[in-house]
Parts: sequence; C-alpha cells; structure tokens
Amino acid sequence: MLPVALAPGLPERASRDPEGGGGNGRGRRPILVIEPRRHHRCAECDRGPLPRIVLDSGAPRCLDCGDLGHLVFLPRGDTALTRRAREESTLSAVVIRFNRRRRRYERQGMLVEEEALTVAEQRCLADAEARARRRARDALRRAAEDVRFTAALEAEILRLFPGCPPERAHHVAVHTSVRGSGRVGRSAAGRALDATAVTAALRASVRHLDTPYDELLMARVPRNRARARVAAGVEAVLAGWAAGREP
Repeated sequence: MLPVALAPGLPERASRDPEGGGGNGRGRRPILVIEPRRHHRCAECDRGPLPRIVLDSGAPRCLDCGDLGHLVFLPRGDTALTRRAREESTLSAVVIRFNRRRRRYERQGMLVEEEALTVAEQRCLADAEARARRRARDALRRAAEDVRFTAALEAEILRLFPGCPPERAHHVAVHTSVRGSGRVGRSAAGRALDATAVTAALRASVRHLDTPYDELLMARVPRNRARARVAAGVEAVLAGWAAGREP
C-alpha cells in the first residue's frame, strides 16, 4: 500500500503545546494520532473509514492495530488534568488534526490509559480549590500587566506621532494589545515597543478608518491590490502625525 496522503507540515513533535502534550512527560518523542480529513482504511485489518489513525511506515493503521485501542481520549482544555494524566500513563499519544485555515496541525487532546486518567482526576479534585485561587491571582496579575502595557503603548504612539489624536492612540493601544489576539501589539516586537511594530499597528488603524480600504475589500478587490491603492493616503496621514500636524 502506498503511503497515506496527508496535509503538508505533519509535525514530528507535539511538545510545544501549552498543555505539555509531549509523550509521557519523560522527554521522549510523542506518538502522534491523526484525525484525518479524508476517509482512510486500516492497512492491516481493512477496517474503515477511521476517525483516528496512526501511521506505520507511512501506512494508516487503526488504533487497535496500532496497539493504542485500549487508551481513552482526553480532550484538550484542562492543563492540570492533561499533565497529570500524562504523568500517570505509561503509554500515551497526542491527537492532532489539520486546520485548513491556519494550514497547520493542531492538538486536539491525548490518548491515555483509563486508570491513569482516573488517578489524575482524583489528584485534580484534591487540590481544585488551591488551583482556583492561583488562577484568580494569576488573572489579576495579568490584568494589571495588560493595563500597564496598554498605557505604555499608547504613550509610545503619541511620542512617535505627536499629531495623532489621543483618542485614536488609546483605541489602537487597546485594540492591538489584547492578550491572545495575535495582533502586532502582542508580538515580541510589540511588547518591546519597537518603533516598527508600533507604526504597523497605527498604520492598520489608518488604513481601515481613514481610507476606502474596507469598501474596496467589500467590492472584492484583492487584498494586496486594495492595500496598494490606499498606501499613499495611509503614509500621508502617518507623515502628518509624525510631524505633529493634527488632521
């Protein structure tokens, strides 16, 4: 049988997940189980279509033929439970699925031994109150950090572009610094208040609010072409603000 055709970019490791989805916690390379987009049959028992497969020399195997059929699925979402179940489980696997929009494989959860999951659930119940208090403290700390960062970003916008209206600087700082948004303010350069990143955040605001860019997109003008058509206007506004001229 020919190797199964999968989406590009199949990861060899899954240890970068914030829930710590790498193997059994001992630094070993994790076993990957794939939730395929297409229908596949097991190369060994011919059962199918398979909701989950494990690759063996490029050929799909069902979990039973891959010696993983006795494991139970633990969805992602509970960091403590996932970490503890992985620690307790002698055998585990990371379940991944290809995200077409982001064009990458993403972790869906883990397969662990049922007894390990039971022990992990008991451990989580035993210290649930303490972990809840810690989460509350962490949330307050992050909120305070976000307020300080947003204020610093707003001040840097006004320093670089003294002609920028204060309400616009505030709006851009709040919008671009939302935690987990992936916007430029949350990038490493943005957190460091790099001038290029700060300018990029303000440029995006000008593009949407001070030019017909959004109307061009609604008219189905390709994104790159729409940006090119409004580029001169965007840079003129930024240049004026940088020189201290208010609109």
